[in-house]
Amino acid sequence: MQPLAANSARHPSALTISPFNGTVTVRFSDAIIASTERAKVVYEEGHDPVFYIPFEDIYFELLEKTNTTTRCPLKGTASYWRVQAVGGAADDFMWAYETPDTPALAIARHGAFDPDKARIDADPAEDKRHRPHTPE
Repeated sequence: MQPLAANSARHPSALTISPFNGTVTVRFSDAIIASTERAKVVYEEGHDPVFYIPFEDIYFELLEKTNTTTRCPLKGTASYWRVQAVGGAADDFMWAYETPDTPALAIARHGAFDPDKARIDADPAEDKRHRPHTPE
């Protein structure tokens, strides 16, 4: 039996990208770095789901692009940003696939955030059709 890493390298896992119905807010310290109702969720086998936020909903004035890059066999080359806000800073806080490979085209011009460095709050939208009636 071959190690899982070797199998994964030869057979990239499936990638699913879905819209998130609700609001996603990203904070660093007390600063809001991004907030959107247009987030996408990337599901990739062997990884936790990741929220991607449109560039238009990210406060880039708090971010500085770095020289860091990584390569994903399904998504392409990721660029990274450093955050500086409220007297603190963190390297590689956000990443984005600015020109993603074909399977990940839906996340072009979207950024994702390191959950170990950011506070990411995802609040699902209320589905009013299924809300139980409560008498007043």
